[in-house]
Amino acid sequence: MTELSVYRPFDSGLIKTIPMQSASDVDTAIANAHALFLDRQAWLPAHQRIDILEKTISIMSDQVEALTLLAAEEGGKPYIDSKVEVLRAINGVKLAIEHMAQIKGEQIPMGQTAASVNRLAFTIREPIGVVSSISAFNHPLNLIIHQVIPAIAVGCPVLIKPAMTTPLSCLRLVEILHEAGLPKGWCQALVTDNDAASQLVSDPRINFLSFIGSANVGWMLRSQLAPGTRCALEHGGAAPVIVDNSANLDEVVPSLAKGGFYHAGQVCVSVQRVYAQQGFCRELAVRIAAVGDQMKVGDPLDPSTEVGPLILPREVDRVEEWVNEAVAAGAELISGGKRLSDSCYAPTVLLNPPDDVRVSQNEIFGPVICVYSYVEKSDAVRRANALPYAFQASVFTNDLEDALSLTQQLNATAVMVNDHTAFRVDWMPFGGRDASGIGLGGIQYSMHEMTRDKMLVFKSPSL
Repeated sequence: MTELSVYRPFDSGLIKTIPMQSASDVDTAIANAHALFLDRQAWLPAHQRIDILEKTISIMSDQVEALTLLAAEEGGKPYIDSKVEVLRAINGVKLAIEHMAQIKGEQIPMGQTAASVNRLAFTIREPIGVVSSISAFNHPLNLIIHQVIPAIAVGCPVLIKPAMTTPLSCLRLVEILHEAGLPKGWCQALVTDNDAASQLVSDPRINFLSFIGSANVGWMLRSQLAPGTRCALEHGGAAPVIVDNSANLDEVVPSLAKGGFYHAGQVCVSVQRVYAQQGFCRELAVRIAAVGDQMKVGDPLDPSTEVGPLILPREVDRVEEWVNEAVAAGAELISGGKRLSDSCYAPTVLLNPPDDVRVSQNEIFGPVICVYSYVEKSDAVRRANALPYAFQASVFTNDLEDALSLTQQLNATAVMVNDHTAFRVDWMPFGGRDASGIGLGGIQYSMHEMTRDKMLVFKSPSL
């Protein structure tokens, strides 16, 4: 049996070695899930699903500390932020229970024409079928919650493949679900390589694919879906921020520093490109840099750490290469710009990198904030919208008309006003457009996407 060794990103220490599933195991898991879905007598009634999810909440609530330490150790997100993630995960299960009653159909009017008399018609929402979820490393518990719990809540069998770097939180959640009474076939975790996992995408028995990861991989996987398989793809971005000269920099600076350096920038909506009016652009960059310089970088298990490691040493190499390229091309290095260890990179602020270097063109997924000056706001909007990525954006202004205008002009699925781009609560719609993805996340939105309409029409002379 092939095994996977899971290492701490901070110091490369071994956490655990776990068995991996083969292509044959994946096929068996799909077959079991598909058989469950076809057997209507095996479907779990809503009250039983609610009971299972309530027990899941109870078990997780009793294990907050253990779940926090596990997520921080394998994912590298600092302890304080990992605890927030665990509490959010618990709340995500609560949200699913609350929204189960909202998965419903509607009456379709009949009798509007002579041909439609004596009929009663209405729709119901049914589970879509087998859900295949492929997850990312950066939120090792909460992403799994968003890809698994909605499926269970609406009655879909779900197969979940965690990231190879962070499988342990996923495996623990699946164990908790089974402890809570969920029959094992309804949620199966598959730790497997990409070749074996390809069947989780292309198999015609898969009805819905949920993918979180890079755009290149996501769009490639979409091309492999069997006819009729639906999907939700959540990719990254290079989140833009426009700061107007009416904004209060005392409020802007800590917000942008948090939004850009949180989890070492390994968030799909991290603050990356900040466009500031020319008169105060340098001041803003210097002040963000000062906040970053004061942040404690290091061991994520230390409760005082604010910025942890990147997930793998090669990601430190990549961030370093991109920053050096920008500086060589003319960007001014305001702060950071150096590796602190094999796994950690200093919070970095670049002033006016050229628009054609990689830090300006691609998602950096590291603790780097780029600040650009503008004279005309129309130029800031043009540059903010210039990339194929469109996820979350933000505007800082105290001018109402300016806020209304910019929120309309920015190409994004969400625009935050006077808040950073990484703001999210789990009941809001969340997802990218254009190259940044398709479909919506958020607990109730995923629940809706994992169901489909069926219309029932009754004909009777009594109607």
